[in-house]
Amino acid sequence: MDTTPNCYVPGEVALPKDVEAQIDRRRSVMGSSYRLSYARPLHFVRGEGVWLIDNHGERYLDFYNNVASLGHCHPSIVAAMSKQAQVLCTNTRYLDDTILTFSERLLALFPDPISSAIFTCTGSEANDLACRIAMSHTGGEGFIVSEHAYHGTTELVAGMSPNLGQGVSLGRNVRTVPLPASERLTCAGSEFEASVRTAISDLNRRGVDVAALLVDTLFSSDGVVPDPPGFLAGAVAAVREAGGIFIADEVQPGFGRTGGSMWGFLRHDLVPDIATLGKPMGNGYPMAGIVARPEVLTEFGRKARYFNTFAGNTVAAATGLAVLEAIENERLLENANIVGGYLRERLGALRHRCLGAVRGAGLFFGVDIVDGSDSRLPAPASAKAIVNGLRARRVLIGSTGKHDNTLKIRPPLIATHEYVDVFIDALQDVLSGTAHGMAVDQASPGSRSA
Repeated sequence: MDTTPNCYVPGEVALPKDVEAQIDRRRSVMGSSYRLSYARPLHFVRGEGVWLIDNHGERYLDFYNNVASLGHCHPSIVAAMSKQAQVLCTNTRYLDDTILTFSERLLALFPDPISSAIFTCTGSEANDLACRIAMSHTGGEGFIVSEHAYHGTTELVAGMSPNLGQGVSLGRNVRTVPLPASERLTCAGSEFEASVRTAISDLNRRGVDVAALLVDTLFSSDGVVPDPPGFLAGAVAAVREAGGIFIADEVQPGFGRTGGSMWGFLRHDLVPDIATLGKPMGNGYPMAGIVARPEVLTEFGRKARYFNTFAGNTVAAATGLAVLEAIENERLLENANIVGGYLRERLGALRHRCLGAVRGAGLFFGVDIVDGSDSRLPAPASAKAIVNGLRARRVLIGSTGKHDNTLKIRPPLIATHEYVDVFIDALQDVLSGTAHGMAVDQASPGSRSA
């Protein structure tokens, strides 16, 4: 049986015959490795802003998709994509002003001395390339990642992605470190630094030099851990002291998701040696890449050519430029702060014994679901029930974390107070057990950590 969290499991729920037939058809031509979200899979035919519309015309509030982070089918982005596609789509082996303009605009959003960009099509490719560059620059082969990280699906970075499960082996030179507990924020920095130093020592004892500390700066797959601001600093200093570099994985936090700034690493007052980008970079168009301190790229560039057939093509460049312009013109960083603050307030006001800590920044939140006992143990079954209960109310979120008991909430950056209210009303309904018979125990009001 497939135990992938919050995914369709054959035979778990009864489905209409036409849906079963489509699933069988899909399985016959797409193989066994793909998964479908939610116990009852969804068939979408159109997207519009914060909404996804299914094949029956029902509208679903998308508070989960971090790819179309500026909303589905954003008009100005679609227009830029279409316009360029009608003129020219070719690769980076030809001179072109659009990719240069996009690169300049992108790099201007990073602090000095980050001043070089290389483009890929996916976040997996970006992280793979960053790790290859790290090894070339430092001469080391050891990597340190968080204990439930996800960094991609290439052979190299899948080995740095414990989130993929026991069936995917970690690399021999990869060490994982735990995240600070929510209730011990005052010592989070020292605890995380100590864990990283222990990992460095373990690698060195086995004759392995450190290449990099690679972390998602929101620790999205570890349960969303943005705080306290600055807690990464000691760990980064320790890695650099050991001869390694700091790679900030901005695939999920980047492009304004955290509110207030474009990049998650800025919450920690750090400048990475390499930052990796992806997901929202093209608002649905497959774009990703790295930005770096130029000296980090020197040795790699001397020894190896890099070329990616589709990365940085002229349509991608025009699309990426439109994304940056929309973020600026629509003041979406400010919106992420304002609406994100309202979402935090509404989440913090909820009272139910299965609700644990609320963590987040901007428009990216994690809410722990616990068993309601005094021990407050993780409750992944309840989290799954809530996610599927919300899906029944036509609201989409996901789950994450080491125990898969953290609700993963990522409204698009164009979200408004109105849409937050729709989400919270649906969540309250699900918690009350009134949404389609969803069974989560009701509790009396009580306090919880925030």
